[in-house]
Amino acid sequence: MEFIIYSEDKPDSLHIRQSARNDHLAWLKTKSEVELLIAGPWMDENEIMRGSLLIVKAKNKNTVTQWLKGDPYGSAGLTNKVIIKHFNWVIGK
Repeated sequence: MEFIIYSEDKPDSLHIRQSARNDHLAWLKTKSEVELLIAGPWMDENEIMRGSLLIVKAKNKNTVTQWLKGDPYGSAGLTNKVIIKHFNWVIGK
């Protein structure tokens, strides 16, 4: 199954994102039971990174939730909100 992960950063936390970014990217590249398909930051109207959007493949939502507990962005205190939804990929695959 595929899932979208939408996360929003805490207000005024760009410095946290920048300091944890290399660890976050290394974590995303680590082999796990969650397969990363697409990942990147989303930008505000001033082109400043304010959150992330990922599409992943996993056996269920709980697997994704458990995987996210290892994200350095979370442990650095960056994340304000995370939404995980099952995604039916139809076009562009």
